[in-house]
Amino acid sequence: MSDYSGSAFESAKRGAGALLSGALSALIVMVAMLAVMWFVEGVDFFLLDGSLDYEYGIIGWEPEGLTGIIFAPFLHIGFGHLIANSLPLLVLGFFAGLRDIRKFLWATVLIIFIGGIGTWLTSPDIATVGASGLVFGYFGFILARGLFDRRLLDIVIAIGVGVAYWGGSSRACCPTSRASPGRGTCSGSSAAWWPAGCCGASVSCRPPRRTRT
Repeated sequence: MSDYSGSAFESAKRGAGALLSGALSALIVMVAMLAVMWFVEGVDFFLLDGSLDYEYGIIGWEPEGLTGIIFAPFLHIGFGHLIANSLPLLVLGFFAGLRDIRKFLWATVLIIFIGGIGTWLTSPDIATVGASGLVFGYFGFILARGLFDRRLLDIVIAIGVGVAYWGGSSRACCPTSRASPGRGTCSGSSAAWWPAGCCGASVSCRPPRRTRT
């Protein structure tokens, strides 16, 4: 009996240690990602008059716009857009990476590249930037994991944060242009079964022809 109790204790101890390690790794990754986004937005807003959004966003149907697949998730149309994305990205990203940081990192790469290609194909002549694709990609990842692993907590977290974020993002708009935050939302949710992926990022704007006034 004592051997069984000791074995159960050691197993629980190892499980708790792994969970704590995963939590720390996920938190470090998400804080670092957000720090990059805030730094880039600060440089773009205060020094470059927002030109990065048009130079490095995903511009649909234009070959040069493909380079934005890598950069677009880290760009935002002003601090209001970035603030709206920051908290849901932190919460969903943390829970997405909590149990397996390596799978989470691979999922992030898939979300960025598959989502970026989808955005490029479906947004002709529009520059798209923002982390909404990541937010809803993580939403889909957590929701799918919860359903497959039968973890009610994952499902509740994904739906709760997703609904709250959707309510905020549906009111977002882009100055001087049309906006389409729903594009990243629908694709991020539909790609939950990959186990991760989405088809879009956030706010879309018709780009000026290389001039800003």
